[in-house]
Amino acid sequence: MDKSKINILVVDDERGLCAGVQEALKREGYAVDAATEAPAALKLISDRLYNLVLTDMKMPEMSGLQLLKEAKQKSRDTMFILMTAYGTVESAVAAMKEGAYDYLSKPLDMQRLRALVLKALEFQAVVAENNELRLRLQKRSEPSLLVGNSEAIRKVTQLANEVARSDVTVLLEGESGTGKELVARSIHMKSTRADKAFISVNCAALPEQLLEAELFGHVKGAFTGAMADKPGRFQLADDGTLFLDEIGDLSAKGQGDLLRVLEDGTFRMVGGTKMIRVNVRVLAATNKKLQEVVAAGKFREDLFYRLQIVPVFIPPLREHPEDIPLLIESFLEHFTAKHKRRRKKLSGEAIQLCQRFPWPGNVRQLRNVVERLVLTCRNSTIEVGELPDFLRAHDQSATTFTIRPGMSLAEVEKLLIRQTLTHVTPNRDEAAKMLGISRRSLQYKLKQYGLLKEAQETDEPNGEKS
Repeated sequence: MDKSKINILVVDDERGLCAGVQEALKREGYAVDAATEAPAALKLISDRLYNLVLTDMKMPEMSGLQLLKEAKQKSRDTMFILMTAYGTVESAVAAMKEGAYDYLSKPLDMQRLRALVLKALEFQAVVAENNELRLRLQKRSEPSLLVGNSEAIRKVTQLANEVARSDVTVLLEGESGTGKELVARSIHMKSTRADKAFISVNCAALPEQLLEAELFGHVKGAFTGAMADKPGRFQLADDGTLFLDEIGDLSAKGQGDLLRVLEDGTFRMVGGTKMIRVNVRVLAATNKKLQEVVAAGKFREDLFYRLQIVPVFIPPLREHPEDIPLLIESFLEHFTAKHKRRRKKLSGEAIQLCQRFPWPGNVRQLRNVVERLVLTCRNSTIEVGELPDFLRAHDQSATTFTIRPGMSLAEVEKLLIRQTLTHVTPNRDEAAKMLGISRRSLQYKLKQYGLLKEAQETDEPNGEKS
């Protein structure tokens, strides 16, 4: 166990005791934070993944038991040890029922505390061997790709929340890097199957000759090298969720095999004779326009309609650039902590340049750029000159923008207004004249399209605010 990678939070309204426990655990090699108020502790737990929380039982604003209950809703895999000078059998039992690992009475025996902390962490390491738990911990330790207040992102999260509690099949569509798997995991974690396995399969990465064995498993002797029975992904996901990524690349045979399982929930292992029944919720994703692939005769129409009971489209980043500042802030916070660098921020001009870039790799590409900046920039404020060359080169040559067939007039108008304010003039009076509308009409459209905040950020320093 690498203790330097273990995060512990100490919570106690007695400042001296809190600092003492923090220092004792730091000497053991752990990374230790401290809070003297339960609300502050909850904020820390929301922002960072803690392996273990040691908390006082009796505090002014919120008891340690209440802190445990609320914290478990945010991070149910975090271990808790409660400390109290009011130790009773009843409170110990209540703490255990709510998920506490153990209970310590004050005054604290520091030797027992250190031993109990080590024991709790060792127990957590054993439990974490469970695949589903490991996936949850990974999710908590990675920055979200779906941060944002735009109407587009709100629609995605709202629809995902609405379908989560059902077992309906969902088809997630969107370009690479938009966060389709993240949405699938979110649906799973909010479903009634959240405590079961989430199994992911990349259909594009599986050769046709291995696909059937990977999905349905094989029995001993089914083919050369099959030395023992091996369960497939459907069996591993039984009672849980199976995520089929890049479903549009599934072979014709794979499409037929999958359709049969979706229809009746049964299949045979490769080389087997016994019918196996599973209870699996299927979520699928594709970066292709699957309806066009169906029209081209490369994807089964019946499978398409079976998968697309609820379609969820995740928009490319270029269609909601107003979310870029929040995404950048989220990534900066994550990567500065991950790489143990001091806090950084992008200058206003640098953020505006990022908002003007089309991001072909979508949010994933933005995340990678931010991580690179955290590692390579020494100053606390990252200026335009420190951004990658491709960003600055694009901005210098960006005199046009693309209108795709099928876009609504509202989408075109929103793009035109944004491009005028960012590339031509930030002054709204001048922009309104160029667009051939009144300033009041421009103001209304800025509000209608959710561009008000963005327009304020690009205003001239002495320009008026709405």
